[in-house]
Amino acid sequence: MAKIKHSVATRRRKKRLLKKAKGFWGDRSKQFQQAKRALMHAEVYATRDRKVKKREFRHLWVARINAACRLEGTTYSKFISGLKKAKVSIDRKMLADLAVNDAKAFEKLVDIAQAK
Repeated sequence: MAKIKHSVATRRRKKRLLKKAKGFWGDRSKQFQQAKRALMHAEVYATRDRKVKKREFRHLWVARINAACRLEGTTYSKFISGLKKAKVSIDRKMLADLAVNDAKAFEKLVDIAQAK
């Protein structure tokens, strides 16, 4: 009986991995073992940083809202508390966008929050 060789499957597997590692520095893009190790790290970082990205954007939105609130003479926490009491449900992404692009609409929201 003939010996089974895995050359086709091995080549395909290595080629696919090296294609993913394209653009990595030095041997990390050329040698299979180096590329495999580098790709494992890269995928870990990518998974972790998809979560971190959401966290960082929320920090950015809060900072923008806080800055706009202080221009209107209130604080972020009082503003958010007032919006919740007034049952206004706008997420922080939209609030930050209003604060940057539409100051008059944001000013009206601050008035609503301060009324409550």
